[in-house]
Amino acid sequence: MGNTSTSDIRKNVATYLGLTLLFCLPVYYMCIHTGKLGGGVISYATIVMWCPAIAALLTCRLRGIPISSLGWKWGLTKYQLLAYCVPLLYSLIPYIIIWISGVGGFYNHEFITDVGKGMGWDLSDGATLVLYIILMSSFGMVRSVGSALGEEIGWRGFLTPQLAKMSSYTVTSLWMGLIWSFYHYPLLLFSNYNTGGPKWLALTCFTVMIFASCFIFTWLRLKSGSLWTGAIMHASHNLFIQSILTPLTVDNGNTNYYIDEFGIALPIATVIVAYFFWRRRKELPEQKIDEVTRVVGE
Repeated sequence: MGNTSTSDIRKNVATYLGLTLLFCLPVYYMCIHTGKLGGGVISYATIVMWCPAIAALLTCRLRGIPISSLGWKWGLTKYQLLAYCVPLLYSLIPYIIIWISGVGGFYNHEFITDVGKGMGWDLSDGATLVLYIILMSSFGMVRSVGSALGEEIGWRGFLTPQLAKMSSYTVTSLWMGLIWSFYHYPLLLFSNYNTGGPKWLALTCFTVMIFASCFIFTWLRLKSGSLWTGAIMHASHNLFIQSILTPLTVDNGNTNYYIDEFGIALPIATVIVAYFFWRRRKELPEQKIDEVTRVVGE
């Protein structure tokens, strides 16, 4: 059992996806019922983010797959640094353009004031802003990785390598984009997981961004052999966009149409960066199974 044939790998994938859906359904129900991601004691978002990890670990147990195969090793640090920096690249540039163009304003004085009061700082806005960014982009990553790791044990630790043994890099990335998008749709459509813009726009922009980002996630996972690239990139993405760039942006009317994961700017930037990684697909190592060998990127 495990990874011995194409048939076995398909069973591994089917088992994993079935368990993930089974574990997510109660959380989806509560998010739809309440109309929000938050919970009284713990956020429903935190719970649903760990469902893929639980499903992956249980699938390994049921299918006789070594848990050590999920990619726990750190790998080369350069890939972890790349995973941290790439989301900053594809998010900061669009936001700078938004701020300069006036589509959204910089900076949100009320947000900075609240940060200063909350931390007990008696500092100028500029000092508060700089200190906040430094602390969030360093120590804030600890909390962000803690949430992202749940998804990444499943998506990049288990599912990506399984799919890559049967498919090219491109096809694997597309499958991951499709699956990861559907995983988010109940939250996006039926809870408050958006920035308040039109649902159709949020759905379209989010889907494009997810598909594009999966080309980056998949490349890093296969190149490094480490699920930690996924955890770091996912955490960095959430941190810079949700905790720094979006809160610092002033709404000038239609700003929600352009910012965050649900506006049009971020998907465009992510597609451009994803294309760069796709062009480098020939650098990826071969992913093999017993009776068929496919070169990733063909």
